[in-house]
Amino acid sequence: MTKGKIFLVPFPYDDLSVNKLRPAVCLTNPLGARRHVILAYITSLLPTNILETDIVLDASHPDFPASGLRVSSAIRLHQLVTVSTVVVQRELGELSSDTQVQIAEKLCNFLTQ
Repeated sequence: MTKGKIFLVPFPYDDLSVNKLRPAVCLTNPLGARRHVILAYITSLLPTNILETDIVLDASHPDFPASGLRVSSAIRLHQLVTVSTVVVQRELGELSSDTQVQIAEKLCNFLTQ
């Protein structure tokens, strides 16, 4: 598992009652003895109001073909989770270094507000 790749992972609902298999982008390389990674949620339900923490990957985005996503989707950088790499189901695709820089900048801005 490496930073910038998109994986299918069990992502918790907001109330933590249940997990659902969802695509998520890996924001870190594995850390610690249990090989934890931080992931950002990806949704195919495009928000009507794009937030400053959203990155839309649609057919016009240069990373869309390599992402492994089937439909236009949004990376939601305000919906993060830390999981062990053992729960990751499979790799879907990856994001370019340009998009990874955009993610890092958006996260930095969000976390330092």
